[in-house]
Amino acid sequence: MNNKDRKIELLSPAGDLSRLKIALLYGADAVYIGGQEYSLRANATNFSIEEIKEACDFAHSLGKKVYITTNIVFHNEDLDGVYDYLKDVYEAGIDAFIVSDPFIIHYIKDNFKDVEVHVSTQASTTNLESVLFWKREGVDRVVLARELSIPEIEKIIKETKVDIEIFIHGAMCTFYSGRCTLSNYLTNRDSNRGGCSQVCRFAFDIDSGNEKKFTMATKDLNMADYISKFIDIGVRSLKIEGRMRSHYYLATVLSSYRKIIDSYYEGSLTPDLLEKQKKLLARVANRETSTHYFTHEADHTDQYYTGRQELSNQDFLAVVIDYDKEQKIVTISERNYFEPGMQVEIFTPSGKTVSFTIEKIYNEAMEELEKACHPEEILKLKLDEEVEKDSMMRLKIGEDLYDLSR
Repeated sequence: MNNKDRKIELLSPAGDLSRLKIALLYGADAVYIGGQEYSLRANATNFSIEEIKEACDFAHSLGKKVYITTNIVFHNEDLDGVYDYLKDVYEAGIDAFIVSDPFIIHYIKDNFKDVEVHVSTQASTTNLESVLFWKREGVDRVVLARELSIPEIEKIIKETKVDIEIFIHGAMCTFYSGRCTLSNYLTNRDSNRGGCSQVCRFAFDIDSGNEKKFTMATKDLNMADYISKFIDIGVRSLKIEGRMRSHYYLATVLSSYRKIIDSYYEGSLTPDLLEKQKKLLARVANRETSTHYFTHEADHTDQYYTGRQELSNQDFLAVVIDYDKEQKIVTISERNYFEPGMQVEIFTPSGKTVSFTIEKIYNEAMEELEKACHPEEILKLKLDEEVEKDSMMRLKIGEDLYDLSR
C-alpha cells in the first residue's frame, strides 16, 4: 500500500476537557490524555472517569479518537487498583492505552480486545529489534524515542512493518526519553512516575559570589520542514507535545500542521505556504527550536546555556463567543490588549482566516470604548464575514510575519 493511501494521523495532547475540544476542533485526528492515576503529568488537571467518557463521546461524534496514558514506571505500591482502573477507563470508551511497563500489555490484550496498545516513548525504543520485540508482545503501535535520526526511523518502519509514532513539535527532554532521575535527586519527585519538576529548566548558581546563572535546557522541537518526508517513509502518527499548553498554542500549532499535512496530500504544499506556517509556529512559542536528533548528532546548538530568554508575545487577542448574522457583530472574550486601527485576523476551527482592521470596540451594552485592556472582558466588534464559535483573534500576520523581533 502506498504511504499516501493511509493518511497520517495528527495527534494532540489535551490536559483537560476544554483543551481536548479545542484540539479536536482545530485539526487533531486523535488526542492523548492522562487519567487521574498512572499518568506522567500528575501536575496537569487530568481527567476523571466521567470526563474520560465525555471526552470519548465528543471525539467519537467527530469520527476521532482518544488515547489514554498509563505510562508511569510502576513500583509495587502502584499496582494497587490498577486493573480496576483499566477496566473503568476501557468502559469509558477510550481507543488505545499508551503504556511503558511490559506487564500491562498482556493484561490489556487479554481483557480488552477491541482497544489498541501503544508503547510509550518512556520505553526508550531506539532500534528495530526492540520494535520487533514489542510486535511479538502484541502491541499495535510504538512511539519511538526522540533520540533517533530520520534514516533510523525509516529503516525501522521498512524492516518491522509496525505502526510508528514520533514526536514532531514541543519540548524535548534534556536527558534520554524515559530515563531521567534528576528530578528525583533534586526535588524528591519521580519524573518517571508523574512528578517531573523539570529540573533541566532550573537556573543554577555558578558560585556563591557570582550572580551569573547556568542553565542547560533543551530547545524545543519543530519538524515542520520534514512532514512530507515522514509521510513518504510511512510514519503512522505525528505527535505534538504539551498537555499543559494554552488553548491558543494548541489551536495555532494544530491548525498549522493540519494545513501542512492536508496541503501535501492535495499536492498544494508550496514553499510560501510552508514558510508562513513555520513563522506562525515560531511566534506562538517562547523558546527557540531545533530539529535535534532527527537531522544531526546533538550538539551545543540544540541547547540553551547561560543567558537564555523566554519572552511571551501578545499576539493572542481574543476568543470568539458568538456571531450575530443580522447585525454582523462578533462577540469576543478579550485575552490581550488591542485598540482601534490595529490589523488583526480571526482564524477558525474550519481553517478559514478573516483579516480586518479594528474600527470600533464596544462593550456588552454596545457603548464605544477607546481600547480593550481588561482580559476576559466581553466585547463586540463589527465584522462583515461570519466566524464560528471558538475561533481566535490574533495580530494580523502578513508582511510583518518575517520580523520576529517585534
